[in-house]
Amino acid sequence: MRAVRYDRFGPPEVLRVDEVPTPSPGEGEVLVEVHAASVDAAELAFRSGRMRGITRARFPRGVGVDFTGRVASVGAGVRAWRAGDAVWGLMPHFVFGAVADHVVVPERRLASAPGNLGLLEAAALPGAGTTALTALTDKARLAPGERLLVRGATGGVGNVAVQLGKALGAEVTALAGARNLDWIRGLGADEALDYRTTRPQDLGRFDVIVDLVGTDLGAYQARLHRRGRMVALAFDPDRVLRSLLGTGLRAVVRPGRTKLFSNDPSAERIAELTRAVEEGKIRPMVDTVLPMADIAEAHRGLEAGGVRGKYVIDVRRP
Repeated sequence: MRAVRYDRFGPPEVLRVDEVPTPSPGEGEVLVEVHAASVDAAELAFRSGRMRGITRARFPRGVGVDFTGRVASVGAGVRAWRAGDAVWGLMPHFVFGAVADHVVVPERRLASAPGNLGLLEAAALPGAGTTALTALTDKARLAPGERLLVRGATGGVGNVAVQLGKALGAEVTALAGARNLDWIRGLGADEALDYRTTRPQDLGRFDVIVDLVGTDLGAYQARLHRRGRMVALAFDPDRVLRSLLGTGLRAVVRPGRTKLFSNDPSAERIAELTRAVEEGKIRPMVDTVLPMADIAEAHRGLEAGGVRGKYVIDVRRP
């Protein structure tokens, strides 16, 4: 089968498509024929080497965290899935490799794909959607009528946070690039502001802030109400370790005010995302669809910024 891999840190050009053996599912595992996979902006730091102090995975490394597809076969003890089932899911925590013809994952990393979406567009959601659900429901406990600020609102997680925040009854303010303001309003933002011309002190007070940028956290945290909560989901790309340590310290010193987590959803959380999509609370936003051979172009596009939603790799496209 084909799989995207890289064997050294570097620019997008280190990514290549390799021919590798098709894996077989072990006990409790499922082999999925991948239809599509999304490209996660967080992977840019892993590929470039900025996260080399965080992970010790060996080369060659794969790319891709979430995927959609159909069950090809199941291992011993698997009862929930049968060959042909349409599924979506995520690789095990801190394991990459979804951009491939097939993946093997524990059965708990899967849920039925939403019946109201095609498998291509649905690939924009498993990782981003479960992250937003955990951030707003478990960590921030966003309540109807509260004011929510989403910083970095047009990216993969940001646009879902806007949609979900509105569905949960919040008053949503989105910070985004000027050309994307009307677009993000169309997803439910009550107010959309240009991040380049809006200073933190120009904003009001918020009950919840979801940060997907990773810089100037202190200035934005100062915009919280007394009982406000910030969910920090990104780190300064130029100072990853310093940013990680600083945010972690904030979370330790004031755990009720700063929330920090690494997305590792349960089967129930992935199934909750399926229900949210089928109920119309969340819809996928796909910026660009590319074949597997153009994975480096996808990484270059993410590095350039201004993405609306997700880059999706159509694994089945020649």
